[in-house]
Amino acid sequence: MFLGGGELTIDSTNTTHPHSVTALCEEGIRLYASALSVGKIARSEVAAAPCLLEFALLHPDPADDAWLRPVPPSAALTQRLHPIEREIQARRQLSVELTDTFEPFMAISAQTPTTHAITVLEGIDRINASIELAMAECRSEVLTIQPGGGRSEGTLNIAVERGNMLAERGVGMRSLYQHTIRHSHGTLTYADRMTAGKVEIRTLEELIERLMIFDHTVAFIPATDDRRVALELRHPGLVQYLAKVFEQLWSRAAPLREEVKYEPTPKGISGVQRSIAQLLVEGHVDDSIARRLGMNVRTCRAHVAKLSAALGSSSRAQLGYLIARSGILDQDS
Repeated sequence: MFLGGGELTIDSTNTTHPHSVTALCEEGIRLYASALSVGKIARSEVAAAPCLLEFALLHPDPADDAWLRPVPPSAALTQRLHPIEREIQARRQLSVELTDTFEPFMAISAQTPTTHAITVLEGIDRINASIELAMAECRSEVLTIQPGGGRSEGTLNIAVERGNMLAERGVGMRSLYQHTIRHSHGTLTYADRMTAGKVEIRTLEELIERLMIFDHTVAFIPATDDRRVALELRHPGLVQYLAKVFEQLWSRAAPLREEVKYEPTPKGISGVQRSIAQLLVEGHVDDSIARRLGMNVRTCRAHVAKLSAALGSSSRAQLGYLIARSGILDQDS
């Protein structure tokens, strides 16, 4: 058919006998091979393979219209390769023109090294490799936020190894945990093993998600709940913002070896139970409360039961009402 530019193109798909010229049907292959061997073929034989005429592999015999002559395969191939080669040449010319257009800008860019502001890290191995690299390059201080309860022995051993590596280079570390780790023997042992280095640990009731900042230049945060995808942040504005968030939390936190001071609450309700009461009023369920306060669900439910008993509640719905009436959330935290 003719296109707007006046150039003739060949449609390689037959609508009545559909297949492309690069995938001749079995009958077409047999008949074309026969025609090449004999030098001609009866027109009546080609009825079962009209694709041979559609693809111009046969043409009428000038001497006898009842016969068809085969087009040599070399000629047929050349006929189909020619437009492809012209397109390849046009694409090559386009690539040369694009290169000429962008080459001056590439020269400018080469003089100004770029830094990826945000890098997505997929997989535990890649995340750990990036953290190890940042740790190896760190020269002054590491800031970490570690929400949740006590850590496994394997996790703590890795933390000790990393901490000692930093301490040997004189790098300081400040870490924020939640109050629940004060009851974790493993974490307390880890803290004792790290006292020789420049390590400070403080705790809070509730923390934001996990965070690591190295030299105020690179930060790592989780990107998914399962923590198998993380973000490596190197944009100065983002890293400084996260560092300020850390400092605000740090100023409110209690040193690990000091007693946590809770505001007095009525009816013998503990500070932890008061925090749980606040989250209950906000509509959080047990799983969410346990995660935010760094405790397991069973411990959380035990505190809820004690809170219910202290306030004389017989149901969850009534507990929310009694918390509001008790005034335990009206005091400054």
